[in-house]
Amino acid sequence: MEYWLACNEERAAQARFGAVMCCCGPCAMYRRSALLLLLDQYETQFFRGKPSDFGEDRHLTILMLKAGFQTEYVPDAVAATVVPDRLGPYLRQQLRWARSTFRDTFLALRLLPELDRYLTLDVVGQNLGPLLLALSSIAALAQLALTATVPWWTGLIIASMTVVRCSVAAFRARELRFLGFSLHTLINIFLLLPVKAYALCTLSNSDWLS
Repeated sequence: MEYWLACNEERAAQARFGAVMCCCGPCAMYRRSALLLLLDQYETQFFRGKPSDFGEDRHLTILMLKAGFQTEYVPDAVAATVVPDRLGPYLRQQLRWARSTFRDTFLALRLLPELDRYLTLDVVGQNLGPLLLALSSIAALAQLALTATVPWWTGLIIASMTVVRCSVAAFRARELRFLGFSLHTLINIFLLLPVKAYALCTLSNSDWLS
């Protein structure tokens, strides 16, 4: 469901404005002539002076957009990939993805003024959203610990936003099981937000982790 949302909502929306910001590795095809123009840059990816080879799909997408090419989303394409089936590998994957997202967001900032304003809003939202969720969660836990009162409003707002998002996905996918994706919010708050905070503090680490 996480993959479905990332492709059929996030990337589909970006494609309406002419620029998918990350063409996923196993799901992407490139025109050979375009790739050859950027091959040297693509094969010599560095971050803070150190070689880096993860996040190569997002990095290549940004290089394509900077070169003036368009990136498109194809809703009827069929692709397969291998996903983690245990918690440890899943968290390592998310750590690698978080580092890649932070790194290439910096690279994309100079590109955004040339793209549609929606894409600027989207990129900023993707990075500020987790920060706001983290601050809300910390404030709620602090209220509970210091005043022994339950932060009902914070919980209600987060739950409402989650239910709306999952309801829209369930309607668009025609699958009720997407309502169960609401539980991912708990995974996000208690597992993924700490992983993203750690990723931000260790951006220079280029280990693949698997």
